[in-house]
Amino acid sequence: MSKKIVAFGELVWDIFPDDHKIGGAPVNLVFRVNSMGDEGYLLSRIGDDQLGRDALNELTKLNISDSNVQVDPIFPTGTAHIRIGSEGRPDYVIEPDMAFDHIEFTAEALKLVRSADCLVFGTLVQRYGISKNTLRELLKESPAQVKYLDLKLRKNCYNRTILESSLEAANILRVKENELFTLKSELGLFEFETRALAFEVINEYNIDIVLVTKSKSGACAVCKDGSYFEDPGHKIDIVDTVGSGSAFSAAFLNVYLENRNVEEALNFANAAGAAVAATHGATSYISKRQITDLMRRGVRR
Repeated sequence: MSKKIVAFGELVWDIFPDDHKIGGAPVNLVFRVNSMGDEGYLLSRIGDDQLGRDALNELTKLNISDSNVQVDPIFPTGTAHIRIGSEGRPDYVIEPDMAFDHIEFTAEALKLVRSADCLVFGTLVQRYGISKNTLRELLKESPAQVKYLDLKLRKNCYNRTILESSLEAANILRVKENELFTLKSELGLFEFETRALAFEVINEYNIDIVLVTKSKSGACAVCKDGSYFEDPGHKIDIVDTVGSGSAFSAAFLNVYLENRNVEEALNFANAAGAAVAATHGATSYISKRQITDLMRRGVRR
């Protein structure tokens, strides 16, 4: 049975040197959620401008509902300038004070979140007060058993207070390995090894599962009950890694919300992230069959 997954946060245009594509982690995640057969809903805000109108057209093309995308009369639609560095890794410059920083708490948003099986959120959307306060109210009101923090630490877009409140609200954390060690520094944690540090985060913030994505080295899952799972990297020709983290999260939730099997969900998610990294941008279509074929036939690192 399909699950209802709500993603709260930024809608931006990803501006590449030679192209631009609709993006933002919540948009990318909802696209992947829908492509895997679950019901994804975007809760965001755009400007009353040409980029906003273009965004609505793109959402229609991607089969993403815009019924919970608010329109701001003052602040512009978000943009993120992206430079692809070594190994396909993107570097982001995100403009300040965009429409997604002003998502309002509404009856429609509350109704949507109260009906969801999972609420997904991040830290970027919390850099200013309005969206941050809206998210905190929705997290309090959400009955969803899974509150999934997809951590993406963008420059000058987080602080210790945001990190701690986000971790305290979540029961599943997805974090890049290098950003896990940023958490260590920001939060004054002590462990030096990835698995032990993830378990320290679990104990400090009462999280059920920490998912650590490790680029070419694959991914691992550390659980509150002490269980640990690891899946090695897939050998692929990397184009860029934009959207691979969101694909990982969507794929993990697709399996985990259905059967609560962490190991199966991790394996599927790791392959989904790799498959997307072999494409350009975040919304190139990848089928579940392509993902499972990579799991069966792909070469591991």
